[in-house]
Amino acid sequence: MGFGSYDESEQQDQNVETDEDKGVNVHENDHEGDVHFETNASTDDLVNQLKDIKDD
Repeated sequence: MGFGSYDESEQQDQNVETDEDKGVNVHENDHEGDVHFETNASTDDLVNQLKDIKDD
């Protein structure tokens, strides 16, 4: 087989033992809301700061 290829038969009938009590609950810290911020900088100032960051 070439690089990056696989045999689909290897993907069938896999038994994996898991301990669900030790799993991570990805929804534990879900929240609904908005994020707002205000700045006194102009759009040009912010674009220039971004360019400076990218240059570094």
